[in-house]
Amino acid sequence: MASQKQTEQQRQYNELEKKHELKRPILKNCIRAFLVGGFICIVGQALSYFYIYFFNFTEKTAGNPTVATMVFLSMLLTGFGIYDRLGQFAGAGSAVPVTGFGNSVVSAAIEHRTEGYVLGVGANMFKLAGTVIVYGVFSAFVVVLIRSILLYWR
Repeated sequence: MASQKQTEQQRQYNELEKKHELKRPILKNCIRAFLVGGFICIVGQALSYFYIYFFNFTEKTAGNPTVATMVFLSMLLTGFGIYDRLGQFAGAGSAVPVTGFGNSVVSAAIEHRTEGYVLGVGANMFKLAGTVIVYGVFSAFVVVLIRSILLYWR
């Protein structure tokens, strides 16, 4: 709006708005996100070691059950309302790890449960999951295609 000519009333309103605008504690939010995201990663690493030690997975193969367990735990915590409180506290620290995916899928299902199980829960739960899966599969295809071309021309 700065490039347009403002009336006196608009200018006064903008000044009043700036005066009463809440200042966000950016550093505090970054520290919270870092700590919570780091804690989630520590839990994931502990689960990975658990699968390696008790189930004889290798470091390469322990990733799949670790990710599945982390997503399941975030879905469970979302169902109990705990992950939402964690998300309000940590912001991106809880949304960026893979647990944020599980949270967003279950949140959509919970939000639309009044519309029925098929058209409400089922349809809306997979709106986000579907796009993530499609982009993941497409990205994997492109990477394998590039790798195959590079190995073929070697």
